[in-house]
Amino acid sequence: MERIAIIEGIRTPFCKMGTEFKDLDAQELGRIATRELLERTGIAPRQIDEVIFGNVSQPADAANIARVISLLSGIPKTVPAYTVHRNCASGIEAAVQAAMKIQLEQGSCYIAGGTESMSNIPFYLSKELKEILTNLSRAKTFPQKLQTLSQIRPAYLKPRVGLEMGLTDPVCGMIMGLTAEVLAKEFGITREEQDAFALESHLRALRGKTLLREEIVPVIPPPKYRSAVEHDNGPREGQRLEALAKLKPYFDRRSGTVTVGNSSQVTDGAAALLIASEQKAKELNLKPLGFIKAYAFVGVEPHRMGIGPAHAIPQVLKKAGMRLQDIQAIEINEAFATQVLACLKALDSAAFAKEFGYEGYTGAIDRNILNVNGGAIALGHPVGTTGARLILTMLKHMNRHNLNTGLISLCVGGGQGAAVILER
Repeated sequence: MERIAIIEGIRTPFCKMGTEFKDLDAQELGRIATRELLERTGIAPRQIDEVIFGNVSQPADAANIARVISLLSGIPKTVPAYTVHRNCASGIEAAVQAAMKIQLEQGSCYIAGGTESMSNIPFYLSKELKEILTNLSRAKTFPQKLQTLSQIRPAYLKPRVGLEMGLTDPVCGMIMGLTAEVLAKEFGITREEQDAFALESHLRALRGKTLLREEIVPVIPPPKYRSAVEHDNGPREGQRLEALAKLKPYFDRRSGTVTVGNSSQVTDGAAALLIASEQKAKELNLKPLGFIKAYAFVGVEPHRMGIGPAHAIPQVLKKAGMRLQDIQAIEINEAFATQVLACLKALDSAAFAKEFGYEGYTGAIDRNILNVNGGAIALGHPVGTTGARLILTMLKHMNRHNLNTGLISLCVGGGQGAAVILER
C-alpha cells in the first residue's frame, strides 16, 4: 500500500487546568492549532478531504467538535468532519482513522488531531435536583412553584464533578490513580522510584524547552489578551526530590505511593496533524516529517489499564516486522510514573514475553531514548490531545536527530493500549 505521510503538525502550549487557558474552550483550542497548521503548510483548505479530531469531554455546546473546529478554521462547509473518542488514545485514533481512509482510497489529504479543555469539563446536578428543576419549569402557578421548590434538600445541591466521573472506570469502579496503585504493588515499584522518574520528566522538559517550542504556536488567551503563552506551563523550575517526597499519596491515602507529583498533570491543549498519501504530498510539493508504518490497539483488564503499552508495543512491532532494538526513539505517555515503570519491567521480563507469546518483540528499553524531552508528568496530559502530541513530538525529534524509526505508545482508560511506529 501507499505510504501514509505526516506532512506537518502544530500544537498549542499545554497549560495546567485553571490557568492561562481556563477561558478558552476546546473548540477554540482546536481552531487555533488547525488554522496555524493551514498557514504553516500553505495548503489550500479546499484540498482537505476530511477533518477528524479526538476529544474526550465532548462539550455539549460543540456537538461533533471536529466539525465545529473545521468550520471555525475556514475549511469549506463541503468538507465533512467527525469526532472520535478512545479515551487517552483519541488523538492517535484520529490519525489512524485518516491513515485507514487513505489506504482505502476514500481520500488523500486529512487534518487529524485532538483537543481538550479539562478546565471546562462541567459539574453536573444531582438527579434529584434535575427532576425538581424540570418540574419547576412545568409548574403553572405560584403555589405550585413554591411547593416544588420546597422539595429541595441540601444534599441535592452537591454537584457531581465531571472530571472525577470521567477519570473513574465504570466497570471496575476505580479512578485511574487507583489502577496505577495496582501496578505499583504488582511490580514492586517504590515511591522513591516513582518520584525519581517524575523529577527526570521535569528536568528533561526544562532542558528541551527550546526544542519543544518548534511544535508550539503561541496563544494570546482571553479575557485580557495582553501577552502570549509560548511554552507549556507544567514543567517546574527548581523541582527537587525532597519536594516530591513531601507530597501525600492522593488516591490511596493509607498505603499508596501515587501522588499528584508523580502523576500526569490535568491540562488544556490541542494538536493538529496534516496527513496525506505519499503521492498527494508529492503533488503538493510538501516534504513529510515522516510516515506511519504500523499501528496497534489492544485490550487489557480495566483495573490494570496502565499496562496497555507493554502489550501494544510488541504487537505493533510484530505488525511492522521489526524488533525493539530496531527502534531509535520511544515515547510512552506518562499517565503515572509507576505505570511507565511497570511497562518497562514487563517488557524486560522473559516470563511476560512467554506468557503472552511476545518472544522476540520485547526487551529492555534504553531510558536514554525514552521520553527524551519529558512527558506528561511535566508537560501535561490533555486526554483527547496527547496521542496526536506524541506523534508530533516524536517526528520533530526524529528529524532533529536524523533518526529513521520511532515508536509512541500510551495506556488508555477503560483498559486498552495503543502504539504507532513512525519512520522517515
